[in-house]
Amino acid sequence: QVQLVESGGGLVQPGESLTLSCAGSGVAFNSANYPLTWVRRAPGKGLEWVSGINSQTGTSSYADSVKGRFTISRDNAKNILYLQMDNLTPEDTARYYCALGTSRGPGTQVTVSS
Repeated sequence: QVQLVESGGGLVQPGESLTLSCAGSGVAFNSANYPLTWVRRAPGKGLEWVSGINSQTGTSSYADSVKGRFTISRDNAKNILYLQMDNLTPEDTARYYCALGTSRGPGTQVTVSS
């Protein structure tokens, strides 16, 4: 059974950075059949895809809203997925989830406020 657990969220001011982590168990990231992804849900809004990475090739993609500010990466040896978030804005306030196929973690809250 795939289990994903996110961490690293918090309260930051605009312009600051955070790094989210997602630890996986029950699956080896380097043999995953689906991209590893980050999605988020802002207050009162639907689920938004943020970024994805092919765990075998390292090929990544980003939503336009985060391109140039967020960086996705993974450590296959540790089975951890990361999301480096720079120059955060209040519009990035959301609960962030990592996902693999139909599996999704409980999420970690990111709040950007002055």
